[in-house]
Amino acid sequence: MKEITINAQLRTEYGKKASRELRRNEQVPAVVYGVEKDENGKPVSKSIVVTEKELAKLLYTPNVYIVNLNIDGKAVKAILKDLQSDYVTDRPVHVDFYEITDKKPVVIEIPVKLNGLAEGVRAGGKLALNVRKLAVKATYDKFPDTLDIDVTNLGLGKTMKVAALNYEGLEIVTPKEVVVCAVRMTRAARAAAADTAAE
Repeated sequence: MKEITINAQLRTEYGKKASRELRRNEQVPAVVYGVEKDENGKPVSKSIVVTEKELAKLLYTPNVYIVNLNIDGKAVKAILKDLQSDYVTDRPVHVDFYEITDKKPVVIEIPVKLNGLAEGVRAGGKLALNVRKLAVKATYDKFPDTLDIDVTNLGLGKTMKVAALNYEGLEIVTPKEVVVCAVRMTRAARAAAADTAAE
């Protein structure tokens, strides 16, 4: 999976007033949840600050990245876990990162990529992608850039569910009954089928 470096700083001031001031300066409060646990069993966290410009490299792209956080010169490998945006301006207001290692599996959503010309499309149908990403569980070194799906044999009016998919080293977390893609009937296909039946 592709990796991206984002520069950040440890946060020194807290509270709503401090957060508003950060956002006025185009900075975003964030938290990194570590792999270590405290005495209550909760992940040890660090409060950091990231500029909107740095975050843009991660947020405004169809790709999913492993994030190399450079926090005041210290490297932390992480994934984006949660993003809160302003409902009016759509600007990021808070971000959660989750530290990862090559020892502990984590869940991440990876984009789906359909490959091949479906049999049903050749018959006049239209290929529809129902879900753009699937949740998978693995150590980060096993994550591909995309989940490739061969739709060559997908016939007219047929669907492909998560249950039909399998990837080495990955556990698909998305429910098995979810329809990933389908070849839908079009008017032209219906008309052709009706003509064939009439003959």
